[in-house]
Amino acid sequence: MQRPIASIDDVQQMLAAQSYVCGRPLATVLFLALRLGRPLFLEGEAGTGKTEIAKAIAAALGRRLIRLQCYEGLDAASAVYEWNFAAQMVAIRAAEASGDADRLRGDLFGPEFLIERPLLQAMRPQDGGAPVLLIDEIDRTDEPFEAFLLEALSDFQVTIPELGTVRAPEPPIVILTSNRTREVHDALKRRCLYHWVDYPDFAREIEILHARAPEASEVLSREVVAFVQRLRGEDLFKKPGVAETIDWAKCLLALDVLTLSPEVISDTLGAILKYQDDIARLQGMEAKRLLDEARRSLEPV
Repeated sequence: MQRPIASIDDVQQMLAAQSYVCGRPLATVLFLALRLGRPLFLEGEAGTGKTEIAKAIAAALGRRLIRLQCYEGLDAASAVYEWNFAAQMVAIRAAEASGDADRLRGDLFGPEFLIERPLLQAMRPQDGGAPVLLIDEIDRTDEPFEAFLLEALSDFQVTIPELGTVRAPEPPIVILTSNRTREVHDALKRRCLYHWVDYPDFAREIEILHARAPEASEVLSREVVAFVQRLRGEDLFKKPGVAETIDWAKCLLALDVLTLSPEVISDTLGAILKYQDDIARLQGMEAKRLLDEARRSLEPV
C-alpha cells in the first residue's frame, strides 16, 4: 500500500523510485497539487519531461493513467464520449428482424452503446483511487475547448444528455502540459498550480542520464550531456530535449561507443536532431567545434 505523501522529500523519493529526477521547485508544486487537490499546469519546451512527470506519478501512486492527447479541432464530444453508432445500427436491424423494434428504442442510448473518452473515464471510480488525468499539449486546442475544460475541471463532472450527469466520487489528479506554441487563457491557468519545466543544468541532466541509462560510463555520460548542452545554445529549428539526450546515449551504447568523435556524432545526429536543416548544419567541422567546446567545459578549472 502506498504510504501517505507527507513532505516534499517524499515526492522526490517517490519519483526517484520511478527513475524520474525531480528538483526541489518541481517537487514542491507537485506536493501542493496532491495535497490541495489542484490541477497542475506544466509549461515548457518539448522534450523537457512534462509528460513523463504524469507517468511517473501514476506509476508511483499505483493509479491508472488516462491520457487526453490534444490536437487542433478537438471538441468536447471527442474528449468526453460518443455513441457507438455501428453497434446501434446492428441492434436496430436485429430488433427489426425479430419484431422488437419498439422495445429497443429506449435502450439505444444505454451504457452498453456508450464509448467513454478520457474525460469521462477520469470521472469514473477506479480501483486503488482516483486516476491520473494527463491533458497533454493543451496549447494545440482552441479557446472553445479551453472554456469547456475550465468548466469540467471546476466541478469534476460531465453531462451526457441521454444519461444525465456523471460526477467524480473523488477528483482525479489532473496534469496539463503545454509546449507554449500559443498562450493558454489565463482563466484556465488560474484554476491550476503552475510550473515552468526548463532544460536541466549539467549536474541534473547527468543525474537523469544515470537514472535512465545507468549502463553508460561516466566518461560517455559527461561527454553526451556536455555536447547536448552546447547544442542547445546553437541557432537550431528544434533544440534537443532531455528525451533526445537519453535516446542518443542509448544509441551510442548499442554501437559500443566509448567516447565521442566527430564521425560518431555525424553518424548518429538523427537521434538528437529531428530536422534535416539542423542535421546538415552540424555535419563536419561544426560537430568537431562543438565537441571541442564540450570537452573544454569538462576540464577542471
